[in-house]
Amino acid sequence: MDHFIEFVHNWGYVAVLLGSMVEGESVILTASFLAYKGHLSIFKIMIVAFCGTLFADQALYHLGHYYGPDFLERFPKMKKRSTKAFKLLRKWDVWYILIFRFIYGIRIVSPIVIGTAGIPPWRFIPLNFISAVVWTIVSCGLGFLFGEIIEHVLHSFHLIQKYFLFILIGIICLGILITAYLRRKKKS
Repeated sequence: MDHFIEFVHNWGYVAVLLGSMVEGESVILTASFLAYKGHLSIFKIMIVAFCGTLFADQALYHLGHYYGPDFLERFPKMKKRSTKAFKLLRKWDVWYILIFRFIYGIRIVSPIVIGTAGIPPWRFIPLNFISAVVWTIVSCGLGFLFGEIIEHVLHSFHLIQKYFLFILIGIICLGILITAYLRRKKKS
C-alpha cells in the first residue's frame, strides 16, 4: 500500500492530465477520491483536469477544422461514432457542444466532428471553455463526494462484518422456528 501511495504522490497529477485528455472519468473520479483521503489536492486535480480536457478538445477541434473529412476517412473505425456525432450536432447544435464530454463513446471524435462541420473557432472556443469548467466541477466533485460515501459504506461494512456471525445465527434460528411452526401447523 505504501508503494501505491508513493506512486500517487509522484505520478497522480500526470495521470489526471492524461486521463482528462481522453475518456478518463475513472481516473478523475479515482484521483478525487484520493484527494478526499488526503493524498492529493482537489484544487490541483481540478486545475490539471480542466487544462487537460480543454487542451485536448481544442487540439482535436483544430484537427477537424483544418483536416476535416480527410482525417475522418483515414480512420474507418471512427465512421460509426462520427456519424452519430454529426447527427447529434445537427440536432442539438450549441447544447451538443456543451455536453459532448458527458457522452460515452463519442467524446474523442466529437471535437473533430465539430471542427469538420465548420463551426467557427470564435463560437467553439467559449463553449468549449464553459463545457470544460462544468465537466471539471462535476467529475471532480462527484469523486470527492463519493469518497465520503464510500468511506461511510466501508465503515458500515466493518460493523456488518463484526456482527455477521450473530446475524447469521439469528437468521438460522428464525428459519428453524418458522420451519418447525409450519410443520406443526401442517400436521394439525
